[in-house]
Amino acid sequence: MQKAIPCQVMRGGTSKGLYFLASDLPADAEARNRLLLAAMGSPDARQIDGMGGAHPLTSKVAVISPSSLPGVDVDYLFLQVVVDKAEVSDAQNCGNILAGVGPFAIENGLVAAQNGHTDVSIHMVNTGARAVARVETPNGCVNYAGQARIDGVPGTAAPIPIDFLDIAGSSCGALLPTGNTLDVIEGVEVSCIDNGMPVVLLKAEDFGLSGAESPAELEANAALKEKIEAIRLAAGKLMNLGDVTSKTVPKMSLISAPLAGGSINTRTFIPHRVHEAIGVLGSVSVATGCMLPGSVAQSVAAVPAADGVCQLEVEHPTGFFTVEMEVAGSDSLDSFTVKRAALLRTARLLMRGEVMVPAELESEHG
Repeated sequence: MQKAIPCQVMRGGTSKGLYFLASDLPADAEARNRLLLAAMGSPDARQIDGMGGAHPLTSKVAVISPSSLPGVDVDYLFLQVVVDKAEVSDAQNCGNILAGVGPFAIENGLVAAQNGHTDVSIHMVNTGARAVARVETPNGCVNYAGQARIDGVPGTAAPIPIDFLDIAGSSCGALLPTGNTLDVIEGVEVSCIDNGMPVVLLKAEDFGLSGAESPAELEANAALKEKIEAIRLAAGKLMNLGDVTSKTVPKMSLISAPLAGGSINTRTFIPHRVHEAIGVLGSVSVATGCMLPGSVAQSVAAVPAADGVCQLEVEHPTGFFTVEMEVAGSDSLDSFTVKRAALLRTARLLMRGEVMVPAELESEHG
């Protein structure tokens, strides 16, 4: 027999996943994870017996509930369901799936819709950071249609601007987890940054690469992957993340001078596949590196370090990602402060209904 669990399938940014109310899932994390593995069809490279799309970007879950924090509307827990392993990770945020949280909260009555637009304040449970998403709600209904375009997604949709609040050091405890702008790991200069997502920045040229390589080319380069993974494992310990062997952070971003008129070019390991675009919070950390005095990113970025508001175009394999940064003290590492980070995403409700799981899994929480 099978049991039905209410859920919605949404595209958030350049990712896609299952969105659940926390009350519809087991409270026990292990029982919840077993249920989600069954719902996605993991472990299986094709995820043929579940809802997953056989790629990390389409094997994601959002768990949403009313927030107990003052002044915050909802709690959002992000879970990465590993495609080919029986693993579910809560070690990171996901800014793409975040884009669908505001519409989901309104659609499910967690936040009352206003006429025109509705601001949804979100507590990102994974790291404790907060964000505010502005959702178009003409006549009190969520609008998904519009003219906003984001690279990596076909067509256009309604814009969802997202402001991130207090995300510096949200996973590692500091904007610069190692205490340095520049470190040398495995003989390679790197900058380790956590401004919403732990990221290790590495210059593509240090690996004999131009930065124009496709994700498929990079994934096929076994020697490159081995070297980058060795750096990642060492960086994880330096970044206060411990043993990251089985973790999805830090992300590893190969950077180079812009190729198409942007601010910087990227190819990002997430960590073992190469992103077809770039993660939302990962792009914020990369943009931060561009503004950070003495970082490896600043040495190749086409943007001068300057106080105030700056829009950075982060290039990735399928286009650009615009990040708006406001910084102060850019002339000195001792006084450098990120005052604000904001970006534009879109989302779309794809399906609402019930996902079927084996009855014995659902019965674990009654």
